[in-house]
Amino acid sequence: MTTVTVGTSVQAPSVGTAHTRVEGRDKVTGAARYAGEVPFADLAHGWLVLSTVARGRIRDIDTDPVLAMPGVLAVLEHRNALRLDTDYTGFLGKPDPTCAVFQHDRVPHLGWPVALVVAETSEQAREAAEALVVHYEQQPHDIGFDGEHPDAYPVDGHMPGVTEKGDLDAELAASAAVVDAEYTTPEEHHNPMEPHAATARWDDGRLEVIDSNQGATWVVGELANLFSLEPSAVRVRSEHVGGGFGSKGVRAHQVAAVMAATVLQRPVRVVLTRRQMFSLAGYRSPTTQHVRLGADADGRLRALEHRSVSLTSTVHEFVEASAAPARVMYDADAHHTANRVVRLDVPTPTFMRAPGEAPGSFALEAALDELAEKCGLDPIELRLRNEPDKGPVSGLPFAGRNLPDCFREGARRFGWADRDPRPGQRRDGRWLLGTGTAAASFPAGAAPSTASATAYPDGTFTVRISAADIGTGARTALILVAADALDVPPERVRVRIGDSDFGPAMIAGGSMGTRSWSWAVTAAARELRERLALGADVPAEGITVRSDTTAAIGALAPAERHSFGAQFAEVAVDVSTGEVRVRRMLGVFAAGRIVNPLTARNQLRGGMIWGISMALHEEAVRDRASGGHVGADLAGYHVATHADVPHIEADWIDDTDPADPVGIKGIGEIGIVGAAAAVANAVWHATGVRHRTLPIRPDRVILAGAPRV
Repeated sequence: MTTVTVGTSVQAPSVGTAHTRVEGRDKVTGAARYAGEVPFADLAHGWLVLSTVARGRIRDIDTDPVLAMPGVLAVLEHRNALRLDTDYTGFLGKPDPTCAVFQHDRVPHLGWPVALVVAETSEQAREAAEALVVHYEQQPHDIGFDGEHPDAYPVDGHMPGVTEKGDLDAELAASAAVVDAEYTTPEEHHNPMEPHAATARWDDGRLEVIDSNQGATWVVGELANLFSLEPSAVRVRSEHVGGGFGSKGVRAHQVAAVMAATVLQRPVRVVLTRRQMFSLAGYRSPTTQHVRLGADADGRLRALEHRSVSLTSTVHEFVEASAAPARVMYDADAHHTANRVVRLDVPTPTFMRAPGEAPGSFALEAALDELAEKCGLDPIELRLRNEPDKGPVSGLPFAGRNLPDCFREGARRFGWADRDPRPGQRRDGRWLLGTGTAAASFPAGAAPSTASATAYPDGTFTVRISAADIGTGARTALILVAADALDVPPERVRVRIGDSDFGPAMIAGGSMGTRSWSWAVTAAARELRERLALGADVPAEGITVRSDTTAAIGALAPAERHSFGAQFAEVAVDVSTGEVRVRRMLGVFAAGRIVNPLTARNQLRGGMIWGISMALHEEAVRDRASGGHVGADLAGYHVATHADVPHIEADWIDDTDPADPVGIKGIGEIGIVGAAAAVANAVWHATGVRHRTLPIRPDRVILAGAPRV
């Protein structure tokens, strides 16, 4: 046995210093294997067949000709598929029936999974799937979405559907300045670089799934419930994930792969195509948002109403809670918010980067900008005058709210003091120039997680946790956190993630991953350090300590915990061609202690770039006749590219949460929040025209006409 030496608080801190990703070389050289690349002996390939009607029933499926095609092993559909159990409540509630494939003959939307063709090769599976003939009894469908849909109803999702206090009409009537406007955002899609993929196999009576997901233990729970298995009988591994953004939960392809592997008793891989992802991977619902604001002559809010309508499928209820930002950002004597949904014959939406806050901040922060104009106030000054001292709806204290400091620092660095508040005053040749700003917020939660830390005789350490690195740099961040807790250099620490056998842990979602995992890693590492400091002998297999943060997180005092930020944008607009170019952006954030400045800045800038894309480009359009998308690919669905992205700066101010052992809040989503509003407000400042519908396309700029100044 050997004793291992740990530091005595003289090791320089690792958290807060820039480190490149530990797996970076593997990723850029192709050594890192993603879910669709892990080799297996005797691997079969499945190809999903999706419905070509938007509503109806399956009358028949001509499987015999397909089964006779070269290499075809099976065709799974509702007449021969394994029966699944959907009567359970999982991590995020009741399961979306879309993932419970082939259980009945009903078709609730175009792109519904109707069969899986399995063959020896991917090419054979695809050819056979495209040859499969499905006969439908087609029924009338409805995909028409608008904010006045008569069947819209309020939904309690992860927050109450409706909140109300005060007499809204009376406060609006008594207000010196009123804004009453409708804002709309389109359907938007995640489109992670890596498609959704899963390989399932049975190994000595245990199900193993190699998957691309945002939480291995989450997927274990869902698969175990669906297939009536003990959780211990399922293992999910997801070492490398090429982007998720909320879309990589439990989907049809994983369930279909498990079903086929169970029937054939050999490994089966199912990978979604980009076009299939538009139907099966979830998306952000379009929204129609009605905002009414009333203020005194000095700009202080008397009334705030934010009502949002989004859509969901006919088989599952999901709400895009766009009224959420109003419940945190601003208070008023009369304060009313509501999130409503309407059921249509479309796929089920899901969480997408900053769900609720991204579209909600566009409407709320654009409305605040309009109110500032009516009050004759600077947009930043209006926001500072309406800073609440407690949660406007919850009444809870803020666990730090450094938004004013974000605005002050951002205004200084952006040169806001030199801004002429009048629109349409600056030109650069054919371009009209304008600047805009907006506030940002996103919840900073934490969820129970477990972790283990092992010390080895050679002085190295291994941390194991079922975390998911979806491209954020979480693996590297956890090494830095563990190194500080052990008081050793990060080179002595290895982190293993993405394996459900490591125990329950929070998913990579809701900007809660790194905070939740770091808490568990810190607890395990500190206890291990204490044991080693007492001179414990380390056997060859090492000394392992496990942690569970359930009790510690449960003991947190109730409070409003959020990251905050101030977004600034400068745009150039050519009203003759409708072209809008963002020239520069600055985001200053209060997001807790920054673990790794290098990857943190990447996260924040990535969110801001997505905000540009949201403001100017992204829009999924459905054809009312077919119920499907027009251009369900990256040629038809426009996203911001290099030519659209200007000089972008992201920085932060000191901001810690004393209730968190590593002072982390979360940065995964805050970067996109408010970014689209800042761009839209800048377009108004350039042209004098308000654009309340996203994206701000060239045709919309042209139709809006000449500058109004």
